[in-house]
Amino acid sequence: MPHAEKSSVLIFVVAYNAEKKIESVLDRIPAGLAERYRVHVLIADDCSQDDTAQVAKNRLARGYWCTGSVLRHPVNQGYGGNQKIGYQYAIDHEFDLVVLLHGDGQYAPEAMPTLLEPFDDANTSAVFGSRMLNKRDALKGGMPYYKYVGNQVLTHLQNLLLGTSLSEFHTGYRIYSVRALKAIPFRINTDDFHFDTEIIVQLVFAGERIVELPIPTFYGDEVCHVDGMKYAGNVMKSSLKARLVRMGIFFDPKFAVMRATESRYVSKFDFKSTHSVAFSRVAAGSTVLDMGCADGYLSEKLHAEKNCTVFSSDLDAGRVVAGCTYSACNLNDALPDVPWESLDWVVLLDVIEHLHDPEGFLARLRDKLSGNTKVRIIVSSGNVCFFVTRMMMLLGQFNYGPRGILDITHTRLFTVKSLARLLRYAAYRIERRDVVPAPYPLAIGLNPVSRFLVAINGGLARIWPGMFAYQSIYEVTHRGSTASLLRSASKVMDSVDDV
Repeated sequence: MPHAEKSSVLIFVVAYNAEKKIESVLDRIPAGLAERYRVHVLIADDCSQDDTAQVAKNRLARGYWCTGSVLRHPVNQGYGGNQKIGYQYAIDHEFDLVVLLHGDGQYAPEAMPTLLEPFDDANTSAVFGSRMLNKRDALKGGMPYYKYVGNQVLTHLQNLLLGTSLSEFHTGYRIYSVRALKAIPFRINTDDFHFDTEIIVQLVFAGERIVELPIPTFYGDEVCHVDGMKYAGNVMKSSLKARLVRMGIFFDPKFAVMRATESRYVSKFDFKSTHSVAFSRVAAGSTVLDMGCADGYLSEKLHAEKNCTVFSSDLDAGRVVAGCTYSACNLNDALPDVPWESLDWVVLLDVIEHLHDPEGFLARLRDKLSGNTKVRIIVSSGNVCFFVTRMMMLLGQFNYGPRGILDITHTRLFTVKSLARLLRYAAYRIERRDVVPAPYPLAIGLNPVSRFLVAINGGLARIWPGMFAYQSIYEVTHRGSTASLLRSASKVMDSVDDV
């Protein structure tokens, strides 16, 4: 941030039963910050049982180097709930940055100028004061050994789960860009102490830049209000849940955060998937209609590597699918305008479950294809009876997610058998069925472990598809609509009459 234009900084002091410490904390905040920033101090007393709010108010009233105000919550909001209110205050009053400072003096206010420096880079979203970048200093500063070990164990496990490399997840000394806070759903986070973990997850998933800087550690006679075992359990539960959300197995709206440039759809040709199966089935040089083409991975690959003539369609107008003819179409209302008589293949990968009336759609599609006897249709859908989904439901969990079998945009759910039954009832002949394992490479990367899991899951799916198939994929032909069959029989009769 340029020095010529001062950024506005809210120093947000969270306080609970801190009447003996709050005045000292305020006095230690460097007045020199006013040279570079427009500063306001907000002290939030979370329904203390002492005179924290009054002591803070009296200190500001005697004259302070910047403007300040005091809030007192009539009902205790919890550590996380208190932060939510402070961050909302920062957003409502259009601050650029908000500093989280504890009113018990555990974190050194004197370090604030150094922690603010990384925001000279406009891409910085958060700066954390870490006690663990210089680990020995944490113990020298009086951190109890059991807390030191617990901090490091939890942080190590969280880094493994979330793919991060933070030195610690558990510092309470943080500065956030208000821009970044606006971009994440912090308001639905917990009101408890693991709010700090949840907001880190949100920033990481949103692709925001986090900087860590070392701070001194000081443990005095402050009272700890955290139940350590409960906190550790909540932290791990939130981190594991976040990982499962990222894998598409679980859903929690607080963790359904995506980078601005991140696509919901990922190429899946390097392992067995509906994409790779469909690509292998379509003959080179064919004319293909790829309905619900998403980002066009399959369409583009068919054109580029198999020299197919490809017509693609999806909801978004203006999409460009390289080498293909793209049209926007809502399949709930209409079918795309393509040369239906010339098609060799129609591809419907994970489309059926998104439609309001799959039966009606299949009937309309059959009518469109009634004059084309050579066309083959590839249809796939997730198996809601996949063993992971079954176990979740056994535990009372039925959670929609941003993708996968329980994609939140699905309107219908199918098993391997119910999808086959739907196709038969709609007058399609099943020529071939295949089953697809779970997309482990999307969860843990394409590596020997994920390839092994794909192979094991694929073998089990062939033995017991209803339990272990993640998706089923059918190759079908149509039997023609009743009207078209009547017309064909009439033509035969006309021909007989002529004879």
